[in-house]
Parts: sequence; structure tokens; C-alpha cells
Amino acid sequence: MTRHLAPAFFALLLLCCVAPGADAPGARPSAKARAKGPVGPPPTLANVAYGQDPRQVLDFWRAESAGPAPVLFFIHGGGWQGGDKATVCNSGLTNYLAAGISVVSVEYRFVAQAHAAGVKPPVRWPLHDAARALQFVRSKAAEWNIDKARIAASGGSAGACSSLWLAFRDDLADPKSEDLVARESTRLACAGVLGAQTTLDPMQMKEWTPNSRYGGHAFGVFKKVNGKDVSDFQEFLAKRDEILPWIKEYSPYEWVSEDDPPIYLYYAAEPALGQEQKDPTHTANFGVRLQERLRAAGVECALAYPGAPDLGAGATLTKNHMYDFLIAQLTRKLPHR
Repeated sequence: MTRHLAPAFFALLLLCCVAPGADAPGARPSAKARAKGPVGPPPTLANVAYGQDPRQVLDFWRAESAGPAPVLFFIHGGGWQGGDKATVCNSGLTNYLAAGISVVSVEYRFVAQAHAAGVKPPVRWPLHDAARALQFVRSKAAEWNIDKARIAASGGSAGACSSLWLAFRDDLADPKSEDLVARESTRLACAGVLGAQTTLDPMQMKEWTPNSRYGGHAFGVFKKVNGKDVSDFQEFLAKRDEILPWIKEYSPYEWVSEDDPPIYLYYAAEPALGQEQKDPTHTANFGVRLQERLRAAGVECALAYPGAPDLGAGATLTKNHMYDFLIAQLTRKLPHR
């Protein structure tokens, strides 16, 4: 069922937001580095395993709530190559808890780990880990006092791409599975994301932004630089037709349909379609094209960047806008899906 929100609702909310940080490829930060990282309230439950791999863990913060609480499901960025679940601490954690929204922040296996294990395409692991973690959270609904029907995803960059993939992809639930977790839905009530890559199709990326360079690593397309595997965009583009089924499977843009939930997109700089960008990996060109596709399908989508048409004159973009959007969505009564 398509959700239709009043345009005035989005106009009111489009008052503020913040620029996302760029993905930082590489290994998971050291314990010393993490100790100097984001600081926030300790989780109610830390490093809860949702799978067998040491990286398949999540943190859970339980909000004060008389009834089952909605959930903010956070997926950190890092190009599916780095990053840490602790970044939720400076990504609205206290705002959500104060609004009576419980929070989950997940770790997942990286593409380098998948590539080394021979997984094709490597992006399958981080995306399916996110889906599995979401199903696991739903399986804990009674124990954790959460509302299965009110779960939103959020994240920046690769975490944003993962969030949109969950928001648009057909449900991965298997009602007949002997695994009770696998029976749970992977659908979302809404998503709010920062600096999202909305497609992983290199042809679309190059058409929208000529100096695009992102995505080859997600599909195992590398070149050696000083003995290290480095994503190779030109080879990625050359192999596009060969791996097109994979690209279509894991690009959020390909899964858009009329029953998708409300989406909020934020980018740090204004778009310029068909022109080279200072940061082609997080360009608002991604957002412009996704918003066009969502609106054509009848799905509500708010797009914010400096000078965006929907912003009021002189409006200041701050991070709080996205928090307010997600809080409003999760605390209002949504139509039954």
C-alpha cells in the first residue's frame, strides 16, 4: 500500500539537516581509536550476536515506553570496508531515545572479508547481514518491548545505500523456514539517510556524474596498487553487462515500487546532473534521480541539500531535520502495510 503524506508535512520538516561524513575505506578502527570515538549512553545490551561471525553483532538501547516502542535501525557507513556501530552515538541516538524510540546499531561483514571467502558478489554479505540483523531484531519484539511495524532505517553513505536497499527490496521473509528468525519481515516503515549511493550501476553513475569512481569493490572488481586491491571503476564499467544481474539485485534504484515507505534524502552540496562533482561518491545527483523515480511511483520523498527548492528562504540545514523526520514518522499512526 502506498503511503501518501501531505506535501505540507514535508515542507515543514525540510528546515534543517547536516552534511554526512565521507566513507573511510580500510580496516575496522583499533580499540584505541574507538576509545577516542563517539561517546553516548551505554547500550542496554551490547554486542548481541545475530549470526555466527564475530562481526555479526549489534547494540540495543531500550527506550522508556509504556507500550511497544518504535525502533531506529542504524547501519554505519564506511564503504562496506570500514566504520563502526559506535557512530550512532553522534547520529541522533539521544534524540530518538528521548522521543521514546529504541535504537539498534549493527556491525556487519565487510566486502574484503566476503571477497576473500569467494562470495560473489562481495556486497551480498554486508547487505544480507543488515537484512538478517533486522529480522533478528523483529524476532526479539516481545523480549525487547518493540513494535515490529514501526522500524526505520538510517545511516550514511554505504549505510545509507544499505538502508535504501532494505526500504525498497521485496521482503526477504521466508514464512515456511524452520529458522524462526528467517520468517521475520525485512520491510521498513520509513528511512532517512545521508549521502546515499542510490544506484550501483556504473553506467547510471557515469551518466549522472561523469567523474564517478565508486562501486567496483562491491562486485569484486579490483586492480592492484602497491600490492593492495583497489576498486577499479573503469573495469567495473567494462564488465557491467556481464554482472548486470548482480547490479540490479543490489541497487536500491532498481527495486523502487509503489508500496515503498516515505524516504528522506540529504546531501551536503547541491546537484549538477551531467557535471563532474567534488565528491562524486556522495553527490546529490544520486538523490535527484532517486526522487524522480520515487515520485513517478507515487512514493513520498523529501530531498534536502543547500538551496533545495523545498527549503524555505534562508533555512539552515542541520542534522536535527533528519532526526525530526524519522521521529515524526515513527511516532505517528501509520497505515497497515
